[in-house]
Amino acid sequence: MAAIVTDQFRILNASNFIDSVLDSNNSYYVFLGLSNPTNTGFGRTTTWDTNIPNPIDNLEYSSHYKDTALFGKKITSSNIRRVIRNVTWTSNTSYDMYRHDYSISNPAPNSNLSRLYDSNFYVINSDYRVYICIDNGSYGPSSENSKGNKSLDEPTFTDLEPSVAGESGDGYRWKYLFSVSPSDIIKFDSTEYIVVPNDWKTSTNSEIVSIRENGYSSSTNPNQIKQVYIANGGEGYESGIFDILGDGIGAKVSITVDTSKKITSTQVTAGGYGYTWAIVDLKRVGSIPNPAKLIPIIPPSKGHGYDIYTELGTDKILIYARFDDSTKDFPTDTKFSQVGIIKNPTIPSSDSVIFTENQYSTLSGIAFTSGFSGSPSIGQEITQTLSGQIGTARGYVASYDKETKVLKYFRDRSLYFENSLKIDQTDYNKVSSESKVLSFESSAENIVGSSPSFTSSIDTTFASNSNKITVGGKVIDLGVTFTGGLSNPEINTKSGEIIYIDNRPLVTRDIRQKEDIKIILEF
Repeated sequence: MAAIVTDQFRILNASNFIDSVLDSNNSYYVFLGLSNPTNTGFGRTTTWDTNIPNPIDNLEYSSHYKDTALFGKKITSSNIRRVIRNVTWTSNTSYDMYRHDYSISNPAPNSNLSRLYDSNFYVINSDYRVYICIDNGSYGPSSENSKGNKSLDEPTFTDLEPSVAGESGDGYRWKYLFSVSPSDIIKFDSTEYIVVPNDWKTSTNSEIVSIRENGYSSSTNPNQIKQVYIANGGEGYESGIFDILGDGIGAKVSITVDTSKKITSTQVTAGGYGYTWAIVDLKRVGSIPNPAKLIPIIPPSKGHGYDIYTELGTDKILIYARFDDSTKDFPTDTKFSQVGIIKNPTIPSSDSVIFTENQYSTLSGIAFTSGFSGSPSIGQEITQTLSGQIGTARGYVASYDKETKVLKYFRDRSLYFENSLKIDQTDYNKVSSESKVLSFESSAENIVGSSPSFTSSIDTTFASNSNKITVGGKVIDLGVTFTGGLSNPEINTKSGEIIYIDNRPLVTRDIRQKEDIKIILEF
């Protein structure tokens, strides 16, 4: 049985996702993770940078991505937008016109694609204004310009009704839809995509309101016809104004014929309303050897500009996040090789209370004393032999701040299996001592790092019950609270739903750089 998932379902899913992100009951975060992808361990490979592995989507890996995450930043209304392909107006280029009937059997003439949304039926101009093409001057599949004329005049107007762009006579009529805001240009700049405004249907922006309301009026405009395409000019016709019949009412078209009585041009004089299909009544009488074929183009259900998401096919979402040196939650001396999105992580002490702050750290912290042998390096393993317990605390270094002497670390299952690459549950003689997940202790022995080696003790007096420390007269906000020289993650690291993960070549952060993360989700 043949079936499809429709374009409208994809557009709806994109809108539903944005609604979910902006719902105050939810918290979505972009996060960075995995500081040591080339280490020996689960979810890693020594050839990561030259042969990046595809992410694996199962429950085991989902929890692993949470274990190796570093920090996250909340997605807000200012950081998420619908996007469409970037089709930049270029002089002397043929564009497709808006049509409701592109298909495999009737592809768009210029792009030869079967979907309206894949065709080049809209453009963005040099002033970041977006227009759809109502008419490209095409005249029937057998005529010389069946693919349309070359566009010579860049559309720049902001009129509410479709208009020509200049005086070249290129045959194009454009409908202005919207302008990309300067802030969106800066934040969401992309060579591949055009940013579409949020909240189109509810926006109170005066220009958007004008365009939206011009597209739809309950008494006159639903399914108002704007264009009649000449598929075949026929022969034996007279110029005049003719009714457009169908399931709507009131539309009329003026036709012009040449000396052979072939229809050469059409102009809609009344758009009528309520059309989902239509046919022009040319008042044919008797037999005509070469009958004309005029195709009324059915517009979006409530007019051009009323619902630009459906009109433009916005089934893609762009999410933006910036990670800089503005908070100790985002250490600048770390590395990352994964970018992800997580939904609804919870606070550390709960499985149900959703974390809502603007950013978080998933790393645990250790404050060291001034006495130090060697220096920690990102990704190396650290251990501590615990007193009163059979076992060793373990972790991977994610960051070490020489100014505050705070080391931040994460830990995952790679630390607790004999065969750390495969997570092999085969019994071995050190399970009791090496497969138990134990926490670092303030009163236990020194922390030891391997490859390269270092040794230091925990500063048990460090920033007791505070998230600030004074170094050289400067107050530094550590982002987390330390007790006895130790700190915990700001979220419950076992919580939340991983909804996106992307493996990237290893990125080394630096205090002089900012990471602008842009994620495209296609529905």
